[in-house]
Amino acid sequence: MRRFIPSTSCLIAFDTAARHLSFTKAANELHMTQGAVSRQAAILEDYLGVKLFERINRRLILTAAGAEYAGQVAVILKEIEMATFQVMAHKNSGGVLNLATLPTFGIKWLIPRLAKFTAAHPDVILNLSTEVLPFDFNKRSVDAAIHFGEPNWPGAVMVRLMGEEVVPVCSLALSQQIKRIEDLGSMTLLQHTTRPQAWQDWFDHVGVACPDALSGPRFEQLAMVIQAAAAGLGVALMPKFLVETEIALGQLHVPFPFAVKSPQAYYLTYPEKNASKAAVLKFQEWILGELADA
Repeated sequence: MRRFIPSTSCLIAFDTAARHLSFTKAANELHMTQGAVSRQAAILEDYLGVKLFERINRRLILTAAGAEYAGQVAVILKEIEMATFQVMAHKNSGGVLNLATLPTFGIKWLIPRLAKFTAAHPDVILNLSTEVLPFDFNKRSVDAAIHFGEPNWPGAVMVRLMGEEVVPVCSLALSQQIKRIEDLGSMTLLQHTTRPQAWQDWFDHVGVACPDALSGPRFEQLAMVIQAAAAGLGVALMPKFLVETEIALGQLHVPFPFAVKSPQAYYLTYPEKNASKAAVLKFQEWILGELADA
């Protein structure tokens, strides 16, 4: 049975024109003439029997059907492109590893060590993206992810990497205002959106009451919290291994060295179907070895 699929050249021309809302700009991107792009769009409209573009006051706009189709086509073309890159990468025996990592963990811990992984496995092409929360592996082009939290990712293998200890950190000016641990309760407490209970847990552990432990400005990424603390916006509760450099450089100070172990941990997680994928297993072996040597 013949598939009812337009030509890819028409779809690419449509996608490019839809993004720019201009046949001229699309032609420049595609190294075609404006007339050629316009003809490709017209061929697609004839094939579909649906008007995709309109001209209003000499401006090119998408029809309602065109806007909906453009969103779907953009996703499909991106998936085809990614699939093509992955197939091309198979000329190397190691294949491709699409890894999602926590932003700050990736920047401050993982990336500085990746040269060792690429040296050990030059046949593996590693692509990095960032994710803060768990997601559906079936809906994403991701082979594995580094996750912080509980080991409860449905349908996925979870390999524990390490725990962490958290300490309060702040600028030098703020640290000089803190004489007793109780003084922290009157300071602005910087919060991380995915760890809303962190400060409350810390105060409970050290045995100090803090009615406002859940209050304070919230940041989506730990890297933002680090910068906010260094800028003197408040006191942050940070994984110690992520702020060692800032502490050593004097950008951050620890007013009280009460390191508290987090109840959660870092995990390498991947769908069960990838449990035998060579690139995933090579990365798992490498990162566990890296942590064992730390």
